[in-house]
Amino acid sequence: MKTCMRLRSRSFIEQARWRWTDWKSAENGRMEKKLALPCAVALLLYLNTFDADFAYDDSRAIQKNQDLLPQTPVWNLFLDDFWGTPLTHSGSHKSYRPLCVLSFRLNYYLDGLNPRGYHIGNVLLHVAVTGLYTYFAKCFLRRTFPTILAGLLFATHPIHTEAVAGVVGRADVGASLFFLLAFLCYQRFCKYRDKSWQFCNPEDDTQSRKWLSMFLVAIFTASSMLTKEQGVTVLAVCAVYDMFIQHRMRVCDLSLVLSVKKYRSLLEGLALLTAIGGCLVSFRIYLMGSKPPEFAPADNPASDSDSFLTRTLTFFYLPVVNLWLLICPSILSFDWSMESIPLVESLADHRNILTAGFYAALAVTTSQIVKNLNQQGKQDAKPSAANGNGFSHHWGSSSHYTSHSKQTVAYKRHRLARRNSSSSTDSSDDNQNIKTTTTNRTLNVLIISMATMIFPFIPATNIFFYVGFVIAERVLYLPSMGFCMLVAEGAYLLHKKIKNKGQRRAMHLLLVVLLLAFSARTVLRNEDWKTEERLYKSGISVNPAKAWGNLANIYNSQNRVDEAEQAYTAALQHRGNMADVHYNLGILLQEQKRYKDAIISYQNAIKFRPRLSLAHLNLGIVYGILGRNDDAAKVYRHCAELDITGLKDPKLHEGTKISALYNLGRLYAEQEKYQEAIDVYLEAIRRRPSHYAPQSLFNMLGEAYLKQGSFSQAEHWYQEALASKPDHIPAHLTMARLWHKRNQVSEAEKWFQKAFALDDKDVSIYQHYSQFLSDIGRHGEAADMYKKATELTPDDFELVFNAANALRQAQRNTEAEQYYRKAAHLRPKSASAHMNLGAMLHFNGKLGDAENSYLQALELKPDDELTRTNLRKLRNLMQTKGNPSKRAGNRR
Repeated sequence: MKTCMRLRSRSFIEQARWRWTDWKSAENGRMEKKLALPCAVALLLYLNTFDADFAYDDSRAIQKNQDLLPQTPVWNLFLDDFWGTPLTHSGSHKSYRPLCVLSFRLNYYLDGLNPRGYHIGNVLLHVAVTGLYTYFAKCFLRRTFPTILAGLLFATHPIHTEAVAGVVGRADVGASLFFLLAFLCYQRFCKYRDKSWQFCNPEDDTQSRKWLSMFLVAIFTASSMLTKEQGVTVLAVCAVYDMFIQHRMRVCDLSLVLSVKKYRSLLEGLALLTAIGGCLVSFRIYLMGSKPPEFAPADNPASDSDSFLTRTLTFFYLPVVNLWLLICPSILSFDWSMESIPLVESLADHRNILTAGFYAALAVTTSQIVKNLNQQGKQDAKPSAANGNGFSHHWGSSSHYTSHSKQTVAYKRHRLARRNSSSSTDSSDDNQNIKTTTTNRTLNVLIISMATMIFPFIPATNIFFYVGFVIAERVLYLPSMGFCMLVAEGAYLLHKKIKNKGQRRAMHLLLVVLLLAFSARTVLRNEDWKTEERLYKSGISVNPAKAWGNLANIYNSQNRVDEAEQAYTAALQHRGNMADVHYNLGILLQEQKRYKDAIISYQNAIKFRPRLSLAHLNLGIVYGILGRNDDAAKVYRHCAELDITGLKDPKLHEGTKISALYNLGRLYAEQEKYQEAIDVYLEAIRRRPSHYAPQSLFNMLGEAYLKQGSFSQAEHWYQEALASKPDHIPAHLTMARLWHKRNQVSEAEKWFQKAFALDDKDVSIYQHYSQFLSDIGRHGEAADMYKKATELTPDDFELVFNAANALRQAQRNTEAEQYYRKAAHLRPKSASAHMNLGAMLHFNGKLGDAENSYLQALELKPDDELTRTNLRKLRNLMQTKGNPSKRAGNRR
């Protein structure tokens, strides 16, 4: 009778288990369809980024990155950092992300620098990550409600806008994709490993599947790290999962891993993870040259503080700010450097209370996890001892897989275990296992969520090395996965606890409002990322110095000069030691011909950054414009000898040094010191880095030889310029001048025609060809060429003035008068323009108008003898014709 009852009891439990399995399979089928919802939402929210432009860091990482160009060998991507600088260079950023750069190169191959393709790529990648993350969350949340909620929170969270809407954020999104793939492969590895350890004679394909899974773990982890460095932290998350979820290890048993038999399978996984991590981290350190990167103090002010207390308090406080951005992403910024987060300089700072509360909560959470793991370990030990089988309860209790096949395997294992156990415990064992599995779900979620939040964030904490930012929103893309899962699990537990339908509805309404608020903030923030102007305006409240400085550059590029100057001034009012802003202000002032003010700005830039090569170069140019040739020569030479070791963007600085020599050579040539110019040009050619285009140097060297009378040398260097760049128009023009000097007019004209064939819209060709025609006496054709040039650039005073002279020489006086009038209108403060207009009017018999023009010229240049002579002649003529000047008392 007892046996019969026992069999019935077992049959009832087995039937219940199979019904649970069948129901669970149906539930999973319904869930699979719902997993598409977060993906659809992610796509919908970021559709408005498709027509966005490049912004902020995109300029250097994409638009100016030589590694994207087809002529750059693909292998260079694996030798350079994220910004295209060789990793071995002292000024390298040390950010090694070749797979991300490779994806940019693919975009460039498909559609050049059209930003649309880059943004579409980012959004599709984000949609893929959202889908994969939702599946990842399902593995632990195991219920439709929290799983879909976690996916929707991830899809809508505004903290992701920088990573998705900013093209360079692809590194974070791509690394997250490989991160998830690596973790899911490790889950598969654990399944096949545990199966092979449980059965003495495993199926033939179990071992191969196990090792294939681990191979994929290594591949995806490496891919994640090569997309962005923090991807390697997936190995730590895998280790935590294996120890505390898969094996239910107590923290106090960590020291027993090497000695206790039941942990041998765990030891296998940990050993492989350690080996993979060791190889990858060693490779990464080797690429860095065993030296951490160096950053400007403004990028991370705390790292530059002399006070240990300030550094410690600030670095402890920053994770609190990052967590708050996840909780309440209402204030977002493109840049959090400089004083965006004031330093915590004393213990009396009230922010230390937040820091203490944060770490206290973290400690309490950790202690609760440890406590629950220890209690669970004690419970797990009882049935293991009763069964006399070290594997029986271990595999049952650690099984958390949701698929039908996995549950079936778990059930079979229990049946095998029961054959050696007392039948009186069968029912209680099964019930206890089901209860334990349900209870442990929340603990599993808490463990994996905390691991996913903490480990990927560790590289940004300044613990191991200083980073080049205070806060970076895109760095939170990966840690937000754990955060979203925690929130979803908390909402689910609250949902289960609330029994009142009205309260449940209110809770659901609040969640809908939260998702709608996140969605709206994401869409609006995407609008900020559409243009740099909007992006920088949005950051003024957080980082005014950086925002105003960048906004000024945008205004300047749009020729909104007054607004640009005001913005530069505003930036310097917030932070007066920004060398870049002083330099950019100097450029603006130089373009306005406010040379004295420009000199002051360049000198300030050099004061705050003595090795800013561009400031030295432009200072020399301004000195040259003002005729301070000795000062200009000294500045050019000093610029050419600058030590650029450790500077960011070394290609720019190296090129600037060669440009300084180029300008020094031109300065000597203008002073007719042709031999000195030749020596400088040759020095520049010897020192020229491979990325510096040489054609201009070759051409100017040829020009110096031409003026020195060395025609053969001149031709040689002109040919070198053409060999370097066959479509280099200045070389065509100088070759034409060379043949003109040799009195071979037809050959010279051929070179002009070749230049026109290259670009018939280039004004310089018309200008040089017009001068050539004038020199050989073909004044009518010269005049026509000048007229065509003025059609291309109607507001160019020099061209209009030269066109008037050419028309006068061609005796087309009426047209010449029109062009002289236009020249005087374009430059009303030019005495020569008014004088020449007066002479033309004088010649055309418009004596009164001529007198007015002469008088205007004399007001601008009172001592010009030629104008005074012409005015006397005019008034004598007017007197002779009986029409004496009414203003004869003026300017005699």
